[in-house]
Amino acid sequence: MKRPFDFLLCIVALAILVLPIVLVALAVRLTSKGPALYWSDRIGIHNQIFKMPKFRSMRVGTPAVATHLLNDPRSHLTPIGSFIRRTSLDELPQLWSILKGDMSFVGPRPALFNQHDLIELRTEKGVHQILPGLTGWAQVNGRDDIPIDRKVQLDYEYLQKRSLLFDMRILWLTFLKVVKRDGVSH
Repeated sequence: MKRPFDFLLCIVALAILVLPIVLVALAVRLTSKGPALYWSDRIGIHNQIFKMPKFRSMRVGTPAVATHLLNDPRSHLTPIGSFIRRTSLDELPQLWSILKGDMSFVGPRPALFNQHDLIELRTEKGVHQILPGLTGWAQVNGRDDIPIDRKVQLDYEYLQKRSLLFDMRILWLTFLKVVKRDGVSH
């Protein structure tokens, strides 16, 4: 039931968001050197690496590490990088990953390939057995503001409670968080 739900919701979202996607892509290209999209190596289901697209919010040449590990992350942002991150517009290209089946709308956020501590803890809890998501239980309960062990605990809670109704609740809470710009640190 989850895959058909993701697919249909993705088609609807793309129909509604096609103009904002084009406008953000143009804005990224016009305000900084480099491509509009950044393809990040991420950890998917069963710890398999996949390429996840995001609108590029960081300058070309920024190290491929979690933002909180950069010395002064703001110095790496493009002119519109902070805005597209705060508004979560940088996440829109991930609709492609949902269409492709690498991601779901709801699940644990995909770890970077080099976030070994996060990958290890998720594997210990069995969280690696589900598709990563555009949003998740951890994102609506703190997003960038919570430590890794707490994120994994929330991801584990999601694994235990998974249902279409729970996913719809998380999607609604995500919408509210994005509108309030809550929990984004960079």
